[in-house]
Amino acid sequence: MTAGDTVLKEYLSKLGAKESVPGGGGASALSGAYGVSLGLMVCAFTSGKKKYADFEPELIRIQEKLTKLREDFLKLSDEDEEVFYPLSKAYGLPEDTVEEKDYKETTLETCLSNASMTPIKVMEKACEALIYMQQLADNGSKLMLSDVGVGVSFLNTAIEGAVMNVYINTKMMKNTNRMIELNEYARKLLLDGTSRARLIYEQVESTIKPKYDDGDKIERNKVDFS
Repeated sequence: MTAGDTVLKEYLSKLGAKESVPGGGGASALSGAYGVSLGLMVCAFTSGKKKYADFEPELIRIQEKLTKLREDFLKLSDEDEEVFYPLSKAYGLPEDTVEEKDYKETTLETCLSNASMTPIKVMEKACEALIYMQQLADNGSKLMLSDVGVGVSFLNTAIEGAVMNVYINTKMMKNTNRMIELNEYARKLLLDGTSRARLIYEQVESTIKPKYDDGDKIERNKVDFS
């Protein structure tokens, strides 16, 4: 798929339209798919190279894991839309009688919980993917390190984006215990995932960033970029 692909254009048009879906939850899942796809590219360019022969068996396992995760992220992007529709309908349920109010409240709680679980699954998958990205940063082709860094950035976005969709749903819950349970778990995933992503990113940045001393910096500052 290229940037000019019709399907991608249509999706981005819908994403930017005055429509509830697709939204931030689905986009977060797709960010995860982008991240693992870049990891798969690193695997492809590392595989078969004599320099990385000792890493080849583990590389095959990583490739299989990332391929499955990409499928998971794509399914979760669709799932995000699927769980929204029952929730949107639940808000419109009548509440003229006590029975109707009770039914609406129960239905809303179920729908809000379901809508919260999808982004939590996105966060779980992104955290798992970061484990494999760390291995690629450590042992993959050094020529592909920048792509590891970009992939990690996408996975970090998936985590930070998904947690927003957890909070926006749990905020509406009346079941305080369930709300706290979901929020605390999501917060743990957020802290663990973003910390891991930052460490990998900084490792990659430190490795690929050009080194120069103060003298080089002074000369570089004299360059006319106009």
